[in-house]
Amino acid sequence: MGKNAMTNFNFKIVFRVIGMLVGFESVFMLVPLIVSLIYREDDTPAFLITIGITFVIGLISTFSFRNHSKHMGKREGYFIVASSWIFFSFFGMLPFMFQGSITNPADAFFETMSGFTTTGATILTDIESVPHGLLFWRSMMQWLGGLGIILFTLAVLPMLNSGGGIQLFNAETTGITHSKLRPRISQTAKRLWFIYFIITFLLVIMLVLGPMNLFDSLCHAMSTTATGGYSTKQASIAYWHSAYTEYVIIFFMFISGINFSLVYFAAHGKIKDLFKDEEVRWYTFVLILATMAVTGGLILSGHTINNFENTFRSSLFQITSAMTTTGFTTADFTVWGSFCNLVLFLVMFFGACAGSTSGGAKMIRMVVVMKNTANEFYRNIHPNAIVPVRINNQVISYELVSKVLAFLFVFSLILVSGSLVLTATDLTFEEAFGCTLSCLSNVGPGFGRMGSSFSAISDLGKWVLSFIMLVGRLELFTVLILFTPYFWKK
Repeated sequence: MGKNAMTNFNFKIVFRVIGMLVGFESVFMLVPLIVSLIYREDDTPAFLITIGITFVIGLISTFSFRNHSKHMGKREGYFIVASSWIFFSFFGMLPFMFQGSITNPADAFFETMSGFTTTGATILTDIESVPHGLLFWRSMMQWLGGLGIILFTLAVLPMLNSGGGIQLFNAETTGITHSKLRPRISQTAKRLWFIYFIITFLLVIMLVLGPMNLFDSLCHAMSTTATGGYSTKQASIAYWHSAYTEYVIIFFMFISGINFSLVYFAAHGKIKDLFKDEEVRWYTFVLILATMAVTGGLILSGHTINNFENTFRSSLFQITSAMTTTGFTTADFTVWGSFCNLVLFLVMFFGACAGSTSGGAKMIRMVVVMKNTANEFYRNIHPNAIVPVRINNQVISYELVSKVLAFLFVFSLILVSGSLVLTATDLTFEEAFGCTLSCLSNVGPGFGRMGSSFSAISDLGKWVLSFIMLVGRLELFTVLILFTPYFWKK
């Protein structure tokens, strides 16, 4: 292959792959269209028009660039992944606008980006009035975005396996390292989606056994497995007043916060490996500790919810929901007091495990930083000592530690910058910081006036938060690197 082929940006393969992805989105929309036809509501024309527009544009983009070089480097991979989420959100918002549930483009894009990035923040103030087809599409967006749009495409398009699939896989997958279950990326993608589907299916069955009907069970199963948080009710899970439903969702939120590769191996009999993993142990420990802290804080501050069991369940639910960045609610945690809100802030920042559908900084990064900090204390006393960071008894390279530190610095920088911008739009500091952290960690619920809906935020604030949601979902560098001058240089 010539030098130019290696250095020039391959726009043809980029637009061809994006065209395929957009075409797939039109196929996905057939499912909520069927739901709309079943319930005979007025969102059917909106889906028909959107499917037609999306399919035609995807078809044109795919076949207009058939003659292209198959070379896909890191630059093409980063660009495809970052831009595909924007295109998916743009076309995904059209049914809301055509039907009339959301007429403001800023609101519609925010709602859709929140769906695909599994953030779960909403601008809707009367969710029950939205047609069933659109409600199903909201949850389905989160389910598709949970493991990743690109990962699904890799599973069904083997052609990408040899045409830069590894670049796409690495650009979209979360965590500090990316493990493959099988030698071929398409095989890994298929296995991950298989276990993802099975978990969703099991949760549907469990929820149907409770007070939820089949439609609500399907929607909440997709949102839970994706750790997304979109509900079919304005009151979220609190609508059903069911301890059974809450405990079931707590369990599946917890499972969805674990690295899906470990869940896959556990399902194949290697359950011990799940409990041997250091990140899973820390994830479980922090979740239990935070639940105990919030439960104790509610009791000491006089915010006990009916009885101890209700207080404990509410604490466990909100901590699990915040830590896995799902975003479901069973209580108004904004009135729990500063201590409880601070604990929620912290677990939202930490997140769950890498390789899961959750957002946040990820527990593995926090463990690496903690161990590296402990080593620095030791080196102050023994400056000549070589003390490496070990995870699961394996040495973590200095380059990887450096990358983790850089990630946390940029994460904090975006958090502060986003908060500053939002305070300029007449939000209080708590609201600005809470909403920015919620969107950056892909959690969902805000603080203050944004506890259940982001509708009070200005259009500028919604566009900023939409961008922050995308940056958070793709773990910063995949998006931000597009704005560096050396990305575009030959």
